[in-house]
Amino acid sequence: MSPCWVEHLDGMTSLSPASRQDHGGSFTMHDEQATLSTKSTLPPWQGVPPPLPVQFTPLIGREQDVAAICGLLGRPDVRLLTLTGSGGVGKTRLAVHVGTSLAKDFVDGVSFISLAPISDPDLLLPTIAQQLSIKELEGLPLLDLVKLVLQDKRLLLLLDNFEQVVAAAPQLEQLLALCPQLTILVTSRAVLHLQAEQVFPVAPLALPDLSKDLTPSGIAQSAAVALFVHRTRSHLPSFQLTAANARAIAELCVRLDGLPLALELAAARVRLLPPQALLARLSLRGPLLTGGPRTSPDRQQTLRKTIQWSYDLLGHEEQALFRRLAVFVGGWTMEAAEALGQGAGRGNPDVLNTLASLLDHSLIHQSEQETEEPRFLMLQTLREFALEMLATTGELEATQQAHAAYYLSLAEQAEAELEGPRQVKWLERLEREYDNLRAALRWALESGSGEEGEHRRELALRLWAALGQFWIRHSHLSEGRTLLERALAASPRAASALRAKALSVAANLALVQYDRRGAEVLAEEGLVLCQQLEDQAGIAYCLYVLGACAMWRGEYAQARAHLQESAALFRARGNKFRLGWALALQGATDHAQGEHAGARAHYQEALALFKELGFVEGMAQMHFLLGQLLCFGQGDALSARPFLEEASRLFREAGHTPGVAVSLIRSAEAVLLGQGNLAAADVQAEEALGLFRELSYKEGMAEALFVLARVQARQGNYPAARSRYEEILMLAREGDDKHDIRIPFSAYSFDLHALPSEGDERWNIPFCMEGLAEVVAAQGEGEWAARLWGAAETLREDLHAPRPSVFRTEYERAVAAARIQGGEKLFTAAWTQGRAMTLEQVLTIQGQAILSAGSPSAPSASMSPLSSEGLTTREVEVLQLLARGLTNAQIAEELVVSLLTVKAHLRSIYSKVGVTSRSAATRYALDPHLS
Repeated sequence: MSPCWVEHLDGMTSLSPASRQDHGGSFTMHDEQATLSTKSTLPPWQGVPPPLPVQFTPLIGREQDVAAICGLLGRPDVRLLTLTGSGGVGKTRLAVHVGTSLAKDFVDGVSFISLAPISDPDLLLPTIAQQLSIKELEGLPLLDLVKLVLQDKRLLLLLDNFEQVVAAAPQLEQLLALCPQLTILVTSRAVLHLQAEQVFPVAPLALPDLSKDLTPSGIAQSAAVALFVHRTRSHLPSFQLTAANARAIAELCVRLDGLPLALELAAARVRLLPPQALLARLSLRGPLLTGGPRTSPDRQQTLRKTIQWSYDLLGHEEQALFRRLAVFVGGWTMEAAEALGQGAGRGNPDVLNTLASLLDHSLIHQSEQETEEPRFLMLQTLREFALEMLATTGELEATQQAHAAYYLSLAEQAEAELEGPRQVKWLERLEREYDNLRAALRWALESGSGEEGEHRRELALRLWAALGQFWIRHSHLSEGRTLLERALAASPRAASALRAKALSVAANLALVQYDRRGAEVLAEEGLVLCQQLEDQAGIAYCLYVLGACAMWRGEYAQARAHLQESAALFRARGNKFRLGWALALQGATDHAQGEHAGARAHYQEALALFKELGFVEGMAQMHFLLGQLLCFGQGDALSARPFLEEASRLFREAGHTPGVAVSLIRSAEAVLLGQGNLAAADVQAEEALGLFRELSYKEGMAEALFVLARVQARQGNYPAARSRYEEILMLAREGDDKHDIRIPFSAYSFDLHALPSEGDERWNIPFCMEGLAEVVAAQGEGEWAARLWGAAETLREDLHAPRPSVFRTEYERAVAAARIQGGEKLFTAAWTQGRAMTLEQVLTIQGQAILSAGSPSAPSASMSPLSSEGLTTREVEVLQLLARGLTNAQIAEELVVSLLTVKAHLRSIYSKVGVTSRSAATRYALDPHLS
């Protein structure tokens, strides 16, 4: 399986730079250092929210509803609004229109998420995360991860068809509590019964009054009539509302209770039957359907009657295909429809024309697709009816079997394509079919007996294993692992070859989830089976996983042996894609041991293989690793820059935004180390910061701020550099969520055997403290700089995180200059005092004088020159802007920082000055001592 650290950029940012140690320049790695972890490097937000569905027809008769709903959503006390009503009443269409109308009020967008494809309440959060492109991070609960991404987002979340998962409703209140700027608009046939919920019943369209004179102009004022006429003209442009048909149309609308879906289905028939004939046929059906649920509300019975009537008007082949199409979840392609038309019972030789007929009758619709292949959908209300008909005719089991067989075939075809140049296209195709793949898997895992049950479970295991790379590349990790456990447990007697393959895929998935022990157990079991079967590909996969695990434990000899054997097997089989990844990991092993020549050779061979395959992302990642090796391993920043710039270009081509951002950061670092064009480095770091902001990736933002501070300090712009350092340290000091405050200077963590455990997030803070010390020393505040350096030295000792040698010359030069400037005695006293201080103390005390040489360890009680309460420079700026009446968002924009940072500053200010409100803080700010 492909290496997660390379394929996902998971370890690229950390493995990227080579060693800067003094003992031979070796790159060492300890078992507990999460330097390749998805948890520490993979951005959770990979793009913009999913767009609202495009609407091609006007919304008719809902003007008052739209105004009322927009008014409710504009109130601060309404953050969860549920549009309720029967199926077909137009809840979804109304919600989408409202979302479009309010888009400008939600700076982070309006996101539409359909819940129709799912029925398991446990899938609510995974579906929201998937649709928002929030990538799973192992070790972080999904609710916490969604909170981390959305907590400062002004976002309208539109959840459609919530009745599918109504038991999951309490999770919405949790999200609202954790994300104070989030608003949720729900459509549901059932009320959610939540304390935070505001309910808005959606009524059918207004009907004409049959007791009055039914003139064309009179009934045209009715919303139901207006919709019927408009939709009829889309099928029959010459249609007119006349005195001859006015009464029939009015009665038809009343008979259909003003339900938009029923009206649209009827309108689709006018090309064949005039309104009078439609009314007569509908009347013949009687007041209720024979098979309909008589306990349903009247409107629901009316809708069911209309659907049954439309269904009865279809030909035999049209009815059969309509029924079969109901097994699709989330839509289907022409190819899939043809597979079901031929694979479930008697075939349909003309699926294309039959689909066209169903489109004409408004029983299915075609979605707007950017892909070459058209995609078709069926409304949930119609799908429920069609599934009932499928079960009634006894075709359900055979159709589900054909559906599962088709998606197994698709997954196994994709499995081969994912190792070639078309992998991006195929990953996108699998993502579009994710709901169908999930449905096929779950059907196959349902209880079954005898030979048929065994066949189903074997199909499930085959399908799961074929999707191995998809689970990983699109971060469906938790669900993939859960389904694997079910599939393996349900198939104890599966064929050895199939079980061996599943184990090797599972081992790779565990590797990506950073479950190294689990990965080893699965890989060892899989290796035994593969060796018994003489399955060379399986042996290679398992050895690859075992090699990666050994490397992470620092057992490099064992890692090298496993990886060399794995690469040899892939080479013998001609599998260039897998060989490339095996070579890349061999290069990482060489890199870890300081064998830079071997690492470069392995990276270059992997690059050549990926070029031959046309695999753009692999080429990008090898350029990146080569640039890192040259710059940070061999000290050749000048030669490294072209590799890093090419990596950035290729990542852009591949659409890999995190890769672009990280490449830009490393390129800027290469400029700094190589004494290059600082203006170019500043541009690169600023662009990276912007990209990380777009991704809501706070760790990347912190690293970009660090590089910008270093660039600005080198340019002599000390105030700007100081502001950057203070912002990063404020995040570290004030953040209340460790996942928000981590400062991942992974490019500088080369003495990895000396790093703290993965759970200690402070090991990067000394870099910032030392950078800030260098800046304030250059500004003439040598005593405060000495304290910062002293505190950073103590923190490094506590964390067993010595300073990388690449920084040593610059560091020693800055310390020596400050020592001369301030005098040896005062400088040493300040340094000693700093060694006894916490980060909070050393930031608060700032540039004050030393108390006395006799008590260097006691922090001074006197106040900072900036404020009698010890406010930092940035805190004073925030307080002054607050006193001018700016909102938090405006302050963030003014200071070019995140909203989260502003909130952290305000919490600190309130605590220091002893206030609890903005008005009290404003009064404090207007005091003359701040003027």
